[in-house]
Amino acid sequence: MATYEFTVTVKTQYLPEQSAPDQGRHVFSYTIRVVNTGTAGAQLISRHWVITDANNKVEEVRGLGAVGHQPLLQPGEQFEYTSGTMLGTPEGSMHGEYFCVAEDGHQFEAPIPEFVLSVPRTLH
Repeated sequence: MATYEFTVTVKTQYLPEQSAPDQGRHVFSYTIRVVNTGTAGAQLISRHWVITDANNKVEEVRGLGAVGHQPLLQPGEQFEYTSGTMLGTPEGSMHGEYFCVAEDGHQFEAPIPEFVLSVPRTLH
């Protein structure tokens, strides 16, 4: 029996050169790795993000694919991309899911675990 699973991992980075903290602009990049850890080939069709800043302002983003791609991943294959977001606060978080369709037509969701976006702190 086929299993349907994509495993998602995330790395984040603060982008000070694109940020303007005095204007409430904090820019972050995140690199996502999606690995087909199931036994069936499947395609990433669309995404849903929930982005929350430190003031609990929530923004939801939905769209086709990821950075313009809808990769078809066979078992063991991976897709990696880097994207970004801007927050009005120095901290926030993101989570969501990818909607996927296996080659046999089975539909499933691949959860994107919550990750923190945070401006690095410096000690003086």
